Amino acid sequence: MKKLMLAMAVSLAFAPAAYAAPAAVKDLPMPAYGKDKPIPVPKIAKKTLSNGLTVWVVPRQGLPRVDYVLAVRGAGFAADSPQTPAFANMLAGLLNEGSAKRDSRAIAEAAQGMGGEVAAGASSDGIVVSANALASQAGPMMQLLAEVARTPSFPESEVALAKANALQSLRVSETQPGFRAERAISRAIYGNHPYARTTPTVEAINAVTQDMLRGEHAKRMRPDRALLVITGPVKEAEAIKLAEAAFGDWKASGPALPDTPAAAGDAKPSRILLQRGGSVQSAVRLGGPGIAASADDQIPLRLASTILGGGFSSRVNIKLREEKGYTYGASAGARMNRAGGAIVGGADVRNEVTGAALDEFFSEYKRIGSELVPAKEMEMNKRYVAGGYMISNQLQRSVASTLAQNWLVGLPAEFLGEYVPRIQKVTPEQVRVVAKKYFAPENQSIVVVGDPKAVGEQLKAFGEFTVTDK
Repeated sequence: MKKLMLAMAVSLAFAPAAYAAPAAVKDLPMPAYGKDKPIPVPKIAKKTLSNGLTVWVVPRQGLPRVDYVLAVRGAGFAADSPQTPAFANMLAGLLNEGSAKRDSRAIAEAAQGMGGEVAAGASSDGIVVSANALASQAGPMMQLLAEVARTPSFPESEVALAKANALQSLRVSETQPGFRAERAISRAIYGNHPYARTTPTVEAINAVTQDMLRGEHAKRMRPDRALLVITGPVKEAEAIKLAEAAFGDWKASGPALPDTPAAAGDAKPSRILLQRGGSVQSAVRLGGPGIAASADDQIPLRLASTILGGGFSSRVNIKLREEKGYTYGASAGARMNRAGGAIVGGADVRNEVTGAALDEFFSEYKRIGSELVPAKEMEMNKRYVAGGYMISNQLQRSVASTLAQNWLVGLPAEFLGEYVPRIQKVTPEQVRVVAKKYFAPENQSIVVVGDPKAVGEQLKAFGEFTVTDK
């Protein structure tokens, strides 16, 4: 018992007394933020192989792992025909489902045996194939990456399975109001431009064949439109040697596809109400033409987008969620591609506040385009952008991916280190100018997915809406 009492006394003597903090401690202000640290800009060695393949090597010390990212420009959704929208998604997804040497299981097992994986995906401006492995397997993994990217076989069984899965996924997506709203606002902004072709149709999925996949692969996947990023504990000379061995004899087939034309910046605003009978809420989207990722206004517009609707503390989210209680989340901002972009905002709201939510969106759009953002809010959002960018690029695979994605949309390798310093130099006046230009309410199309009986009267204040099922 004495030992127990002694232990309790010692425990109490050294226990923290946060509940009894002195008043002087409670009144102390929060410590100042630490000084912003610039993102470490890696040394990037660049070489172009004789077949036109661009190779960037980014040596990094740390984990004994290599990361590869192969980006092919002009191979994505923008290359799809109007009859087969989002075909690039299936093309990319089937690259690692069988090659000239192995079936899908053998590819997966080979990658796992090297301590890594191979994957591919599509975007509007291209297709990206990525791979990683233990540094000791750098050579074999580079060969596997080349095998997947260059010689996919598109087995009939895998094509059939991919089509069945795509059809099922589309059926599920069609039941989601957000999916329908995003598709409609994209069409309203881009019209017939290729950037509107990001979602498939039943007809497009059913039209896919093994021959189509092989033919499109030959046209789209070519070295003179590709960038290979190599990161990890590798020396420049060794990395180039591996790239030469795996991709040096890669030849382009036929003429290159034409570049994506510039997206129009003068789309006439439209008003669309997509019927969803019996719905208890509305999916609201606002959208207008934006700019390309390399345009002069892109840096201040990125910051303006963050302030207006790019995070939990953004203006539209605070207004519609925290102050009004209309929604669980609201957003707004710029989406930028290589040949153009879009301004998109939106939220899912209760039926009875559909009109009021649109009013609040437009009110915030007008405010950021007419009033200077206060210094404290500017500083908070600059830190948010800088911090998020630095965190997201800590891992070497993230650095490789960022470099590849930037290249796809027309940004140079140096942009990796230039982005944060350029954000930090943006002024309130610049934010106001770009916001007034790109978030002007009169330039925004409106799409609402909901029950016409419940929301139709509220929408009359915003113009005449076309009511449709599609």
